[in-house]
Amino acid sequence: MHYSIGKTFQPHFTSIAKLGFPIVIAQLGIIIQSIADTIMIGQYGTLELSAAAFTNNIFNLIFFFMLGYVYGTTPIIGFHYGKRDYFAAGKTIKESLYGNIILSLIIFTLLFLLYINLNILKQPEELLPYIKSYYLLLLLSIPLIGIFNSLKQFCDAVGDTKTPMWVMVLGNIVNIGGNFILIFGLCGFPEYGLVGAGIATLFSRVVMCLVIIAVLFLKKAYRIYYPGFKSDSTWQGLWHITKIGLPIGCQLSLEAASFNVSAIFMGWLGVGELAAHQIACTIGTVCFTIYYAIGAAVAIRISHFRAKSNWTEIRTTSIAGYIMTTGSAIILSVILLCSMQPLVHLFTPDNHVAGIVYTLMPAFFVYQFGDCLQTIYANSLRAIEDVNKMLLYSIIAYGAVSIPLSYTFAFILDLRAAGIWWAFPFGLTTAGLLFCRRFFRQTSAKQHHATN
Repeated sequence: MHYSIGKTFQPHFTSIAKLGFPIVIAQLGIIIQSIADTIMIGQYGTLELSAAAFTNNIFNLIFFFMLGYVYGTTPIIGFHYGKRDYFAAGKTIKESLYGNIILSLIIFTLLFLLYINLNILKQPEELLPYIKSYYLLLLLSIPLIGIFNSLKQFCDAVGDTKTPMWVMVLGNIVNIGGNFILIFGLCGFPEYGLVGAGIATLFSRVVMCLVIIAVLFLKKAYRIYYPGFKSDSTWQGLWHITKIGLPIGCQLSLEAASFNVSAIFMGWLGVGELAAHQIACTIGTVCFTIYYAIGAAVAIRISHFRAKSNWTEIRTTSIAGYIMTTGSAIILSVILLCSMQPLVHLFTPDNHVAGIVYTLMPAFFVYQFGDCLQTIYANSLRAIEDVNKMLLYSIIAYGAVSIPLSYTFAFILDLRAAGIWWAFPFGLTTAGLLFCRRFFRQTSAKQHHATN
């Protein structure tokens, strides 16, 4: 089929941008929160930065799993919204809340068990006191994240991406203000260092959770969902969400694991390498935020088109999303190339750590294009509720390709920190190609079935 970019893709570019821009701002709120922590902790001390890097990598793995689980509601609520079945959409959000609270309690228990056995991960002894105090504070926020994720995803699925944006902007302001006061001991407060960053993060998540609950109960536009929300939930509904959400959670966790296991490898190389990994990951997450926002908007659009069985528009939406992410990757790469030195020194005054970050950047630029591909087509597959094969592909791409290559390049070929990062382009591109192939095969088959 011949596509004219002006006529075929322009409406999709506009709609994706309209949905995606608030998601970008909302996600940047999370990332700026992480960047603020990293910059302030990096200025406070290298030991604290290394401890934060290790702890954040563990929790990021969990956060991705929880985010993946709640993604199971997007195609369901989006489908009901596309059908104008507001009762079913309201019922789904209640079932999603139950599922996320149960999942949060299970994860809380497992992470506490890991806490009392942190020594098995063999990190430098001088980091353990810093890691343990910061770890406990992040652990307390797990149930809050489960509730907030559930409500945010509901807003996104019905096309209201602005409400979560403003709530997350507020949380970001609270967190950054708390960091300034509690890390460095301003306004009469003691100098808490890394513990202060943990307290500020926990408090900001309490605020975000309370505010989004209040908004959803007070905003008139959401009253049409109240009858469904007040109705009795069913185990069938909860299982439907779980059946879609768990494979997505595992898929996202495997992707994150290719970075988080690398943090453990970096710890084996040294404190400086671990700090550099945290800085590079933070920069990379800013880029991923753009791709994720476009991918999330693509998923919302596809779920609405799926309610109308419009498979041609579903495929066109995915292609438009990939064009937008690839264009974003090129622009971001040029900006980073032009500002790399001052940007890295914003995170750390340590020239040794900065030098290690520079060695990671070539691999960073190469993997952006595979990251765009896997982000768009992972979201596209989620939107059509085709997630089981995606889990298998993630096991191949991240478990069989990326993580083993990180170890091989770093320790067997002795490329050290740069070798760990050179595995990422292989893993992300493998995932992207597999997801893309699956998506077009499935949508073509569904369209053929619908017309016969």
